[in-house]
Amino acid sequence: MPNLIVIAGPTASGKTDLSIKLAAAYNAEILSADARQFYRQMDIGTAKPTSEQLAKIPHHFIDILEPSENYNAGLFEKEGMSFLESYFKTKDTCILVSGSGMYINAIIEGFDDLPSTSAEVRERFNTLFDKHGIEHLQTLLKKVDPEYYNEVDLHNRQRVQRALEAIEMSGKPFSKLRTKQKQKRPFDIHKVVINPPRELLYQRINKRVDAMLEEGLLEEVNSLVSLKDQNALKTVGYQEIFDFLEGKRSIAEAVDKIKQHTRNYAKRQNTWFKKQSDYASFLSNEFDPIKRHLDQRLNV
Repeated sequence: MPNLIVIAGPTASGKTDLSIKLAAAYNAEILSADARQFYRQMDIGTAKPTSEQLAKIPHHFIDILEPSENYNAGLFEKEGMSFLESYFKTKDTCILVSGSGMYINAIIEGFDDLPSTSAEVRERFNTLFDKHGIEHLQTLLKKVDPEYYNEVDLHNRQRVQRALEAIEMSGKPFSKLRTKQKQKRPFDIHKVVINPPRELLYQRINKRVDAMLEEGLLEEVNSLVSLKDQNALKTVGYQEIFDFLEGKRSIAEAVDKIKQHTRNYAKRQNTWFKKQSDYASFLSNEFDPIKRHLDQRLNV
């Protein structure tokens, strides 16, 4: 059986560096399951691998969409599985990298067939968002499905609203709609999660946001103003800068909000991964102990 190595963990935990080192060690390529990195033009704010890193190891599912295109975990499952079927004809090992449990599970377990949304229900939630903003949708989700509320990126309007729509159409919590029997996959799965201590992780997040500003985040977001209403741009790092550009807050306030919202998201990611008993957990992205663990699993 071929092998799929899953490298998971919260944002800024060091997944990219680790995955590149492991890919080189195992003669593997990388399947990115970071939904924000699917989109072109969104490079700095999504912390995509650098051009130097991309040159070292082939990455797949990065820069595959325009910001105006909609995408979801169901489509990713179909396209990701099609990619792996072809990939494993010539390679023995692939490394999947993501901080999203939903997109990881789409590949390793299969994604549920969620109920389609009627135009009436979708328009109702669109109206609620237009009138009251993302915070109102967050409050609704917390009330009807606290389990999913604690997992999802609350500043990703597409995911929050899709969950509310599915709950409305089915009458069931979104978290319960994703509990069907796991699908059998034609490859062995080896899961690793990086769970740094909270204080260290938050320091890394703050430094990363500062680095993004130095690298040109403000200019990147400004170049995307015409697309600011697209779902791809309704996410941390972009919405806060849009608010600054519209005069709703100062640049200092926008940066503080990016750091705060990113830390909040990382906390939810950590909470979700800590509940998963089938991940080998490490406190850092230290290569040697993780490689030793995987060598034992792979019988290297």
